[in-house]
Amino acid sequence: MPLHIAIDASRTTVARVTGTEHYALQMIRALIRLNTEHRITLYFRDAPRASPRADVFPHSPLLTHKVIPFRRAWTHLRFAAELAKDRPDWAWIPAHTLPFILPRRIKAAVTVHDLGYKYFPAAHTATSRLYLDVTTRTSAARANVIFADSAATAHDLTRFYGTDAAKIRVVYPGVDAPVIGSIDAVRAKYNIPEHYFLFIGTLQPRKNIARIVAAYRAWQQLSGNRDTALVLAGAQGWLYDPAWIGDAESIIQTGYIDETDKGALYAGAKALVFPTLYEGFGFPVLEAMHCGTPVICSATSSLPELAGDAALLVDPLDVNAIRDALARVSDDAVLRQSLRAKGMAQAATFTWDRAARQVLESLV
Repeated sequence: MPLHIAIDASRTTVARVTGTEHYALQMIRALIRLNTEHRITLYFRDAPRASPRADVFPHSPLLTHKVIPFRRAWTHLRFAAELAKDRPDWAWIPAHTLPFILPRRIKAAVTVHDLGYKYFPAAHTATSRLYLDVTTRTSAARANVIFADSAATAHDLTRFYGTDAAKIRVVYPGVDAPVIGSIDAVRAKYNIPEHYFLFIGTLQPRKNIARIVAAYRAWQQLSGNRDTALVLAGAQGWLYDPAWIGDAESIIQTGYIDETDKGALYAGAKALVFPTLYEGFGFPVLEAMHCGTPVICSATSSLPELAGDAALLVDPLDVNAIRDALARVSDDAVLRQSLRAKGMAQAATFTWDRAARQVLESLV
């Protein structure tokens, strides 16, 4: 029987796109492409002058756009009121936050990306931390179905909130293959030498920057190699500490990286070095694999699920283990080729169509 599915699309039209906004946009696009039976209504917060362009989402006779402007507490007041009026069969929010008040006759689905605020509370303001905790706890309790980006996140939901595992579905997001432009042009733009290891992401405590730098310095001393740089590509985040880098040589901080430069940056690197302390879902691991770049990443949180046997997995707390992985990937051409081949095959399995199909099947 055809259903009416309401989707919070408010994050798809924001000016600055982060991982959550990209997830919402790509998942909704894929779901519209796959849907052949059910009526879908997308709800937007933007005023009509900023309403979604026609080319953002695929055309479908089963699709309706509704723009419901509201300045504050849009999810809990305006969106909730519209759902109560429209009475869809399902409401799906592709982020942590369900409306606090939602009629029981409406089945609810929510996506929980990670619970990083539980592991690194200092990385959030007290207000932000409280809001994330309250909304995630409430949403997990109210939702009929919860989509978790990884088994690690699913485990965290049961660990911290006692969420019934039976209503959690692990749905891995798709990962887009970065467009690989001119490696030489990107290196020149960011003043990067020919040989380099790459970390990409916001420089913040959970990214383990101090140990990455310490491992790199230890590798330099062990190998005598002064020609291979360590590139830290990303903006400095909250609680960034210059002492993480200190006076280490051959370390390049690029600052924020343009999205169009990422593919070439990955492709030119000896390896992605990503032994982070916590990831709900580590997009850089799979992006690097798409580009044929060997990956070194943590054997913790969600990263082993994503990497499989296509990366070198290390204890992120063990500087010597990270150092040894740098040495292996630098010295062993056969290993590098094996990781490239396995990585490209692994990354190809993470598609938006597969993810959207799992979401649609869970709702109908």
